[in-house]
Amino acid sequence: MQGIKQRVIRAIIAFVIFLIIFILEKTILINEYVVLSFCILAYLISGYDILLKALKNIRHGQVFDENFLMIIATIGAFAVKSYEEAVMVMVLYQVGEAFQDYAVNKSRNSISELVNLVPNEANLLKDGSLVVVEPEELNVNDEILVKVGEKVPVDGIIIEGESDLDVSALTGESKLRSVYLNDEVLAGSINKTGVLKLIVTKTFSNSAVAKILELVEEATAKKSKSENFIQKFAKIYTPIVVILALILGVIVPTIIYFINGNNLFNDYLFRACSFLVISCPCALVISVPLSFFGGIGASSKMGVLIKGSIYIEKLAKVDGIAFDKTGTLTKGEFIVKDVVSLNDSKENIIKYASYAEYYSNHPLALAIKKYSQKTLDLSQIKELKELAGYGIYLNLDDEIYLVGNHKLLEKYNLNCDYDDIANTHIYVANLTKVLGYIIFEDEVKKEAYSLINELNNLNINNTYMLTGDNLKTALSVKDKLNLKEVKANLLPENKVEALNELKKENQVLAYVGDGINDAPVLVASDIGISMGTFGSDVAIEASSVVIMDDDLEKIPLSIKLSRFVMKIVLANIIFAILVKLVVLVLATFGYANMWLAIFADVGVACLCILNALRTLYFVKKVNKK
Repeated sequence: MQGIKQRVIRAIIAFVIFLIIFILEKTILINEYVVLSFCILAYLISGYDILLKALKNIRHGQVFDENFLMIIATIGAFAVKSYEEAVMVMVLYQVGEAFQDYAVNKSRNSISELVNLVPNEANLLKDGSLVVVEPEELNVNDEILVKVGEKVPVDGIIIEGESDLDVSALTGESKLRSVYLNDEVLAGSINKTGVLKLIVTKTFSNSAVAKILELVEEATAKKSKSENFIQKFAKIYTPIVVILALILGVIVPTIIYFINGNNLFNDYLFRACSFLVISCPCALVISVPLSFFGGIGASSKMGVLIKGSIYIEKLAKVDGIAFDKTGTLTKGEFIVKDVVSLNDSKENIIKYASYAEYYSNHPLALAIKKYSQKTLDLSQIKELKELAGYGIYLNLDDEIYLVGNHKLLEKYNLNCDYDDIANTHIYVANLTKVLGYIIFEDEVKKEAYSLINELNNLNINNTYMLTGDNLKTALSVKDKLNLKEVKANLLPENKVEALNELKKENQVLAYVGDGINDAPVLVASDIGISMGTFGSDVAIEASSVVIMDDDLEKIPLSIKLSRFVMKIVLANIIFAILVKLVVLVLATFGYANMWLAIFADVGVACLCILNALRTLYFVKKVNKK
């Protein structure tokens, strides 16, 4: 793609030559061949690249494109001695192309700003001294120093210092985020106020900023049905237009000549040239992808990564959303509320659970370990198996213990008449009886309430919750948030089955989750939405949309943006086709001159591009409200 300045300069030079010739022709009546010579010069200055591109495409078998249409239309104009019109078609076409380049660059820049998140170097603490290295050279557990004003090179945890971080490019959050000892910080954050010492938790290739860049690259490759339709439409439409122009410019005047002897070849050739200029599909081919590209750029500015225009189209049509519970609608920061003893002491129940969950990072496991805070003798663990969807099988000093949900009790044929507890809980049992259970408390996120209200305002009233938790806990959250339906006690594979049932009731069903066990459901849904900060890498990979700061309120905002983009796409398609059809009919019957043809091509394209650029300012529009 040529530089915008180069296009504009060439267009200006060509226009100045055209203007001089036009004035001289009207004042001193210079020779026609002088006019032709200077018009050819102006034409070549403004359009030599279009000519070369058309010839190159013809050599590669790509004959029917907008470059070919421009060339045959303008050469035809020269043939009927409409020299000025031929030059102005090419000059204005180049102005339109320059405008297109500007629009595309503007849209691309809103995304490529993310590249600036990538730091060039990192301060590695090695043997008591600082070594400047590239971020790619850092390994997990390395210690690094981030000075004031520097970008965090990789994801890490603070082991010394506190500061305020600018995370706006990552999450769209404008205010500074305060961080302290043991807080996690993400690559690409800018350190604003204090020196930080971090321990690296992820290599650069697995860091938040690398994932963002990877997702953005993917986003530009996945095209919507509208984009694919326009491309297929242009491939079929262009040769049809050339054939119609040939009929209009050659066959029709030939028939007229044989019928009544009138020589109207020049008139009909001029109509055919106008027909070709008008029919150029630039407005559609440029503005539709640009609208989607602008939508992806706008979403990235507000901290939402939409992985392709196909998902913008789907988001706009969403009429049902299913949510995971823990960590999505609720904070996922469990605390042990109570330990209920049935056949053993509370102290032993916590002890067995602590051993069972020692190697787990599940929120419930973390809550147990925080509650217990006892030193464990790990040599007593003879066997420890995680039974996915059930819990833990533990051999502790040759005694077998089971720590998990009621399905685990059923699996080992134990009495499970205790499943009427309204809170999240797990059981602790041996092979003969249930010893007791631990009750946890998890708080519903504040933004979950406004999320459901916003979805209702968008006429998305089908809101569901799919959870592995027990029914009473699930119903408690359902009532608080006024959800339509919940499905509880679900294993990961059951979640997919439950989702498929819900899909029958909805045209487009989205699923929102954050855990590894959500990955199959995210893939199975029409559009998967994952949490970017605390969500697992697997969930982020499996999803179509990533909310970078886990702010649930950005889900309805993304739907609003998608609907806004689709309105612009539809408006551009209808406007471009209607204007072109009207002017094509006028040109066919001789009522449209070359200037009207130029408006139907370049003018309509510019108006559609301007309309498409509105997507980039969606975030500013929202922020003003």
